[in-house]
Amino acid sequence: MVSYFVPRGRFLLKAGNLRQVIQQQQQQQTKHTAQQNGKWPVLRHFRQSSTKPNAVSHSKESPSQARQDMINNNNTLERAQPKPKQKQQKSDQNLLEVQRNAFWRWTGFLLRWAPMGICVFGAIEWQWHKRRCHHENTPRTASEFQSRVYCSLPLRIISRCWGWLAACYMPEPLRPYVYGWYSSTFNVNINEALYPDYGHYSSLAQFFTRPLKEGARTIDSQAPLVSPADGKVLHFGSAADTLIEQVKGVNYSIEDFLGPLQESAAAEKSSAVSYAQAIKQKRDGSTELFQCVIYLAPGDYHRFHSPTAWQPQVRRHFSGELLSVNPKVANWLPGLFCLNERVLYMGNWKYGFFSYTAVGATNVGSVEIYMDADLKTNRWTGLKMGAHPPSTYEYDELQLNTQEQEQLKFDKGELVGQFNMGSTIVLLFEAPKNFKFDIIAGQKIRVGDSLGHIVE
Repeated sequence: MVSYFVPRGRFLLKAGNLRQVIQQQQQQQTKHTAQQNGKWPVLRHFRQSSTKPNAVSHSKESPSQARQDMINNNNTLERAQPKPKQKQQKSDQNLLEVQRNAFWRWTGFLLRWAPMGICVFGAIEWQWHKRRCHHENTPRTASEFQSRVYCSLPLRIISRCWGWLAACYMPEPLRPYVYGWYSSTFNVNINEALYPDYGHYSSLAQFFTRPLKEGARTIDSQAPLVSPADGKVLHFGSAADTLIEQVKGVNYSIEDFLGPLQESAAAEKSSAVSYAQAIKQKRDGSTELFQCVIYLAPGDYHRFHSPTAWQPQVRRHFSGELLSVNPKVANWLPGLFCLNERVLYMGNWKYGFFSYTAVGATNVGSVEIYMDADLKTNRWTGLKMGAHPPSTYEYDELQLNTQEQEQLKFDKGELVGQFNMGSTIVLLFEAPKNFKFDIIAGQKIRVGDSLGHIVE
C-alpha cells in the first residue's frame, strides 16, 4: 500500500500518523488552559462571586443605604426615559427626514423624466410650426417660442469662457499641432500672414487676429465701394422703406437695427416720411438705400477695414444677445442682426448716409475698434432667460467729431478693427439709383474687392 507524506513544519509525516499528532496537540492545549486557571483560584472565585447578584448583601444593608440605592435607581430610570421635549425634537427630526427623502425622490423623478418630456414637447412644436409654414407658404423660420428658447441658452457665459480660454498662454511645443489642426480644419492660409511661423503666436486669440503681409490684399482704386473683410456674401440689394432682407425671404426692421433717429433727423421727419427716407441726406429722389451683409467664417482673416472714404458722426453699442450668425441660423431666425450685440457707426460719405456695423456672435462677444478705446463689448449683463426686448431701447451712444474732439475719418482700405472669431459686417448706405453691385449671393470675397460701381 502506498503511503503518502504530508508536510508538517520542518518534518514530513505519514498520512496515517496525522490523526495522532492532532490529538496530542489538543491535549497539550487543554493542559495549558487548566494550568492557567489553577494559578489564582481564589482570585478567580472572587471575580466570579463579585459579578453575580448577592441577595444576602442586600438584606444586610442599612435602611439609609437601601433608600439611597432606590433614589439612584429612580434617577437612572428617569434618565433612560425620554423627556417630552426630546420626544418633540425626535419627531421633528423624523418629519424633516421624511420631507427630505420625498424631495430627493421627486427631484430624481424630474431629472430623469423632465428632459424627455421637454424634448417630446419641442419635437411636437417644431413639427406643428413646420406644417403651419407649409400651409401658409411662408419661409420656415423660427417661431416666437423657438426664438425665446434659443435666446435662453447661456451663450454669453460660453462666449466669455471661450474668450478666457483663447487668451491663455499656449506652450510653444503645442503651437504647431494646435494651430496646424485649426488651419487644416478651417482652411487657413498661413502663408499670407505677416508671421507664417506658428511658434510666433502665444495664444489662440493672437492667432485668430493675425495681421497680413504688406500687399497681401489689393484695394480696388476704381470702385467706389470695396469689401471691408474676407468672407462670404450673405445678402445684398436695395432696402425698402421699413424692412430690409437679412437673407432671401427673411426680413428685419431698419429702425430696430439702427435705433431711433437722431435729433436732427427726428426734427425734420414728418408723419408722411418713412424711417428710410428720414435717414437719407438727399431727398430729391436721386438716391436709394442699399445694404450688403458679409459673413466671416472662423478660418477667414479676422480683421476688418474701411470699404470707402467716409466720416462717422455717432457710435451706438447695442448690448444684445450672442447668437450664432452662421448662414443656416440666419436663414432660420428672423431679426437675428437686431437681436445680437453689435457696434454701429453712422456717418456720411460722398453720396449721403453711410453706416458700418460689426455684429457679435457666439464666441465673438469681443469686438475691438482700434480708434475707439472706450468701447467695451461682451460685458456681463446678468441672467436674462429668454428676454430680448427690442434693441431700439438698449444701447449706449457716443457723439463723434464734435468741436472738442479731433475730426475722425476713414480712408478706403484703412484698418478699422478685429473680431476674435468669425462674425458679420453689415453695410447700409445711401447711393445713386444707378449703383450696381458686382457680387453674387454666396460668393467668397476678400478685402479690397469691388462691391459695386456707378453706371454712367
